[in-house]
Amino acid sequence: MNQSINKYVANLNRIEFVVTRACTGRCKHCSEGEHVGSGEHLDARAAAQLVCDIAEIYHIESVMTFGGEPLIFPETVYEIHNAAKEAGIPEREIITNGFFTKDESRITSVAERLVQSGVNGILLSMDAFHQETIPLEPVKKFATEVHRQGIHVRAHPAWLVNREDGNPYNLRTEEILQEFEDMGIFRSDGNVIFPAGNALKYLGDYFDRDRVYTSPYEEDPEDIRAICIDSQGDVLGGNIYQKDILEILEDYGTHV
Repeated sequence: MNQSINKYVANLNRIEFVVTRACTGRCKHCSEGEHVGSGEHLDARAAAQLVCDIAEIYHIESVMTFGGEPLIFPETVYEIHNAAKEAGIPEREIITNGFFTKDESRITSVAERLVQSGVNGILLSMDAFHQETIPLEPVKKFATEVHRQGIHVRAHPAWLVNREDGNPYNLRTEEILQEFEDMGIFRSDGNVIFPAGNALKYLGDYFDRDRVYTSPYEEDPEDIRAICIDSQGDVLGGNIYQKDILEILEDYGTHV
């Protein structure tokens, strides 16, 4: 590896993209809040070029797209993952709630394009919270299509308090997961809900008010392994529309 690489990002091996803050769900556990954003989304070409530029310098092992609901803007998702495939990045995943249309032909078309663009892993956000506002049938159709076409699909639930807690939300989540396991779609470990945004607003009674919670997504600022590009292009104190990503990485130390 080039010895001149900024020491704070020398171990960078993962790129994440928030494709959009817009979402088809209105989940009460969402740490991001209400997701009332409009149609703002990442520019597909800029995001794809970023993948190419970083992959030329760093040993990137994983690219992930999520939101909001990333498949509201599937063209951006396709371009990002196609660039990752062309760059030889082995893990190319999406986190999606699986609900971006009720049109079955559209669902099939998107599934086919995801395969063509090189997506090889999908985490389906499904649980008691998502399914309060998101219908299961379109999600099942999407899961069936991508699974049939060879993409590794897993249900990715959010647990309240912890995975073993017997609260009503977790019990409903178990019921939903079982429906998908009956279809051959098995679960990931999922994640435990972090008290922020809607989760703190609507589920505050489930959290210990005397405990200091730390976000599981925080990076060590002196050893960045993953960067996340926001839907507005913001990353590590810079913006990819205003400054080259390699310059942002090179200058990162001034923000530590």
